[in-house]
Amino acid sequence: MQGPEFDLDFKPAHGEAVTVAAGVERITVNNPGPFTFHGTNSYIVGRRSVAVIDPGPEDEAHFHALMTALEGREVTHIAVSHTHRDHSPLARRLREATGAIVVGEGPHRAARPLHAGETNPFAESSDMEFVPDIALHDGARIEGDGWSLTAIATPGHTANHMAFGLGGTGILFSADHVMAWATTIVAPPDGAMADYMASLDKLLLRDDRLYLPGHGGPVSEPASFLRALKAHRKMRERAVLERLRAGDRKIPDMVKVIYASTDPRLHGAAALSVLAHIEDLIEQGRIETNGAPSLLGEYRPVT
Repeated sequence: MQGPEFDLDFKPAHGEAVTVAAGVERITVNNPGPFTFHGTNSYIVGRRSVAVIDPGPEDEAHFHALMTALEGREVTHIAVSHTHRDHSPLARRLREATGAIVVGEGPHRAARPLHAGETNPFAESSDMEFVPDIALHDGARIEGDGWSLTAIATPGHTANHMAFGLGGTGILFSADHVMAWATTIVAPPDGAMADYMASLDKLLLRDDRLYLPGHGGPVSEPASFLRALKAHRKMRERAVLERLRAGDRKIPDMVKVIYASTDPRLHGAAALSVLAHIEDLIEQGRIETNGAPSLLGEYRPVT
């Protein structure tokens, strides 16, 4: 199977509330970049009594855009998919302004402990101050006037990543786990490839008809897109093994070949993705290294 066909056709309408489904509005933050595309999507679910999903970064213009869209409506819940700074920090200010309950899987944490001497390259991108009023477990449900959201644990991008299913609609707010415009960053120690792949399999067991992601436009055919994402990751896994068999021993050498056509600005993230595959392949017993796997380590295939 070929990899996914990405959809880059997205009009962000920064600061405007755009109706994307019955009872669902999207407001996109004006924080474009190589990892955020045109910006972070916040969603308002409901009509008179609503929930806000992923309020976004601490951004004055976005806060006022949200408050304008919410005027005259009760905000009962603020749901946070995960604790990267482009998704969660504004939850605190929005809670103060509305009195809503903040819900999420829990505080930020890495997918595994740091190895001796290792630093987390995404530490500055993580919202270490986030603490939900209610910590959600997988399958937990929150309800409002005419809507309900079911929390679906989807670790991989981060250890505490959650998607939210909108009851009775077939709509899934997929956050950064599945996006139409690009693959998800899976970067140790924040993320883990084995967790990410298991989360894809978990979503394949569902029958959602539409994904509304954290960046970019909707995924209109989720099942086929999920299968293509899995195929893409398996292709990357094979590429890592092929580079090792060809004699590459270090991650930068692999990245130069595997990601030759990728924007050089993303090569740092690509190296972390390769590391994520390497950690998974070590667990599978297919490659080996001396000591703990790291960006600077040397690797060899198990023969």
